[in-house]
Amino acid sequence: MPTFMYEALDAKGKTIKGTIEANTGEEAQVRIKQQGYFPTDVRAQKVKKTAATDPASGGATKKKKAGAGFSIGKVNQKNLTTFTRQLSTLQDAGLPLLRSLQILEQQQKPGLMKNVLLGVTEEVEGGASLSESMGKFPRAFNRLYVKMVNAGEIGGVLDIILQRLADFMEKSERLKRKIKGALVYPVVVVVIALLILTGIMVFIIPQFEEIFTEFGVQLPAITLWLINTSRWVAGSLPGQQIQGFWFILVTPVAVVVFWKLIRAAGPGRALTDTLLLWTPIFGNLIRKTTIARFTRTLGTLISAGVPILEAVTITAETSGNYVYEKALKNVHDSIREGESFAQPLRESKTCDAIVVNMIDVGEETGDMDSMLMKIADNYDEEVDVAVASLVSLLEPLMVVVLGGMVGVIVVAMFMPMVEMINSLQGGGM
Repeated sequence: MPTFMYEALDAKGKTIKGTIEANTGEEAQVRIKQQGYFPTDVRAQKVKKTAATDPASGGATKKKKAGAGFSIGKVNQKNLTTFTRQLSTLQDAGLPLLRSLQILEQQQKPGLMKNVLLGVTEEVEGGASLSESMGKFPRAFNRLYVKMVNAGEIGGVLDIILQRLADFMEKSERLKRKIKGALVYPVVVVVIALLILTGIMVFIIPQFEEIFTEFGVQLPAITLWLINTSRWVAGSLPGQQIQGFWFILVTPVAVVVFWKLIRAAGPGRALTDTLLLWTPIFGNLIRKTTIARFTRTLGTLISAGVPILEAVTITAETSGNYVYEKALKNVHDSIREGESFAQPLRESKTCDAIVVNMIDVGEETGDMDSMLMKIADNYDEEVDVAVASLVSLLEPLMVVVLGGMVGVIVVAMFMPMVEMINSLQGGGM
């Protein structure tokens, strides 16, 4: 009889490790639950075999896993959501898991997703559970995904869990699209405006400079500043070797790289996440988005049957913001010590009072998952309103800024021309 290694949680949330004999992974999970534990990871103890001695292979060399290909990057979230929804439908229809995976793998186009599904199918065919198989492909299935699938396997409700997971992923992607869509318009306008201003600096301003020099007009300070800026952009300042135009192009890229390097370190991520929450206009949007994200994640995990301590840990890791991650870790410690969920969240001051109060009510009534989902739905609506307000605010703000820049150029060029016209009229009289 095969031997399975397992990790499980006891009634106090403490991690237990051990081995158990069973015919299948599902049987092993049932036996572990009968011992009073909640299994979080069950995997078969593998026996090393060579191609020459493995009777199942007939002495042939074992085929390399298709999932271990050379594809780079991560699986597209849209493709992953579609796969999750389709797998849920097939499981609900009563189709065997292995056959479901084979069908979905065959309809995939060549690429990373197809390679991953080939690997998962091969693992399941070899006797591994679906969650264990998916856990070996982190570029496609993150920890949240794997744990929910594991909870569905243990509870025998894999089709329902997959459906909830697909709903969760669709709502998360819809939220991301709304925010990205709101930022497309201002970014495009700013880029086009910078290109136009650069063209004015390189081609138009030098023409006016030649006219002013020819007539010997005394230039005001604002005009001198504009002409020097034009020379810098065109690279015609004395001793200048690189055109300022290239600095304008490189600066955004350098800022993005510098930002990523700062966030790669723990202290840098903590600092930047804290600053983002206090940023005018955008800070409130980030706060609402993060609350909607972590409440929906936690509600989905709890409704799937994942133990509360592990659910809070996964939610903290996937919250996307250091401040909320730290707050949720404090919640985890509080629950582990037998205290409430809401109190450490209230003390962190990361959530509005209504969020904490609703969580408190959900904790008292034992309806935490439903209450968390209601919070997430409410904040999704608030994010929609915040995004619409942001777009409405950015449009006039950009008009004012761009109008001011154009106004400065007009004034800087108009003042010397007025003096030049006056001098010509005085000379003619």
